[in-house]
Amino acid sequence: MSAVVKIKPAHPAHKQASATRRCSPNECPVEPPPIEDIEDRLLHAQMAKLTGGISPMSLALAGFDWAGHLMLSPSKRKHLATSLLEKTTAMSVFAMQTAFGQEVQPVIMPETSDRRFEGDGWGKWPFNVIEQSFLLTQAWWDEATGDMRGASKHHLDVVSFTTRQILGMASPSNSPFTNPDVIKTTIEEAGMNFVRGAKNFLEDTKRARSDKPPVGLDAFKVGEDVAVTPGKVVYRNSLIELIQYTPTTKEVYAEPVLITPAWIMKYYILDLSPYNSLVKYLVDNGHTVFMISWKNPDASDRNVGLEDYLHTGLGEAIKAVKAITNAAQLNAMGYCLGGTLLAIMAAALARDGDETFKTITLLASQVDFEEAGEIMIFTDESQVAYLEDGMWDKGYLDKKQMAGAFELLRSNDLIWSRIINDYMQGKRGAAFDLLAWNADATRMPYRMHSEYLRELFLQNNLAEGRFMVNGAPVVLQDIRTPLFSVGTSRDHVAPWKSVYKILLLTESDITFVLTSGGHNAGIVSEPGHKGREYQIAKMPGTSRYIPPGQWQKTTPMKQGSWWEDWNLWLAEHSQGKIEPPAIGNAKDYKPTADAPGSYVFMK
Repeated sequence: MSAVVKIKPAHPAHKQASATRRCSPNECPVEPPPIEDIEDRLLHAQMAKLTGGISPMSLALAGFDWAGHLMLSPSKRKHLATSLLEKTTAMSVFAMQTAFGQEVQPVIMPETSDRRFEGDGWGKWPFNVIEQSFLLTQAWWDEATGDMRGASKHHLDVVSFTTRQILGMASPSNSPFTNPDVIKTTIEEAGMNFVRGAKNFLEDTKRARSDKPPVGLDAFKVGEDVAVTPGKVVYRNSLIELIQYTPTTKEVYAEPVLITPAWIMKYYILDLSPYNSLVKYLVDNGHTVFMISWKNPDASDRNVGLEDYLHTGLGEAIKAVKAITNAAQLNAMGYCLGGTLLAIMAAALARDGDETFKTITLLASQVDFEEAGEIMIFTDESQVAYLEDGMWDKGYLDKKQMAGAFELLRSNDLIWSRIINDYMQGKRGAAFDLLAWNADATRMPYRMHSEYLRELFLQNNLAEGRFMVNGAPVVLQDIRTPLFSVGTSRDHVAPWKSVYKILLLTESDITFVLTSGGHNAGIVSEPGHKGREYQIAKMPGTSRYIPPGQWQKTTPMKQGSWWEDWNLWLAEHSQGKIEPPAIGNAKDYKPTADAPGSYVFMK
């Protein structure tokens, strides 16, 4: 059977256009909204520019839900009043004791992930009093917004998140008058730190307006410093370029590796510098590697949908790899959203009896979106509709808006710490390849992102067996292919316990890995990287289910890189080694350009 499959979108707004579409993605007519909706959409699109794409109604509904239930919960109010009195009393005692120089234990400790108060100065008066007061205030608001009988959990999450953001802005660490480290630097340098900070701010503002990367990241040029593994573009269409990498070993494993990265990011996260390139590691260990490089969409791609990413993207890549290598089967790997797309393809092929995939590897990829982490704060019907109207106006989701949402999820680390370091301390953080890649953001087509949010996040159709491919639903339980799944312990995009749910949804033999690091750094975890550790366990499809918390407690920790275990796993599932196939060894797949191709340069 052919690997080309199509999605039948479930969202009513797209049914008619999808059913009749026979044109290429860039030639499809733009689907206009009903005439009576245009005024509403234009209004929302203009409002979105002022609110950063955040729906004010979504925030208002969450606030009304929380406040209304609090008003009708006298016991909860009594508990909060008691808690406030206890915290105020404890704070008063602490402040008096420390004012007289007494050694006293803190009333409250910061969360382990909170690095705002790590400096030695925070342990001295009066800064210890300021810090403790802030942490107690934050803890009280966590109590007030964290649990409310009768209120929607989603609304409570939104209120709690919003409150945290407001408190984060007011943190004493963010003020030059209450941050002891900034005060110390200012005294030592007679205020020159603020002079440098002002210069840094002006330079960053100028670069942002010119759409240039942050200072120092110009040193990492694509094709010269990053994305330098040798290869050729062997196929190109309106959505992808397919790169085949040059072999470095006399023999290679019989099954090629096809990598599907997320189109929310440039592919070279997996081919950074030569020392930490996953692609180079695979090639040097005897694998024939192919990489999909997605086009960075613009307004002309507004009508490109999930159907196109599955069919024109992954489906055509599979067809090309099989034709070039003459391989009956291949090892498929997907990262983040690319892994979700790969799971959809795997389920569709399994349903139809196609055994194209020898193995499947999912890196930080979710297939069940019921507990998709903090990103769900930005995902409800009001928010998605508001976002759709903003995208409809432009034809795409702006890369700055997407980046801004992820920065908010880690505002202390990605926003406020930079303001303190660059503008108050007058320092510049070290530039490195992963940071340069992170600044090279992409856009998202209007149709695709709408379908993605509705089909997967809002309706969870893939996990619940309602996702349609070729007019019939696909079911993940049909997959029997050996599966290697990797979660990262500090992932804000795809929480590892959500990734772990793959064990509930397939009958495959699964090897699950939990590695240290976040969504990106945990994946870019080359051998020799100091401080890396991971847990790994093989779980046959017939084994009993182990809850994620129990799995984490009982699975031994290993030091080093999970790449090495993955390489061994791929080798175990191979039929052996052969001579490397020629680059573009097929009639319709001849080399047209050197890697990294042209799509990766699209801004």
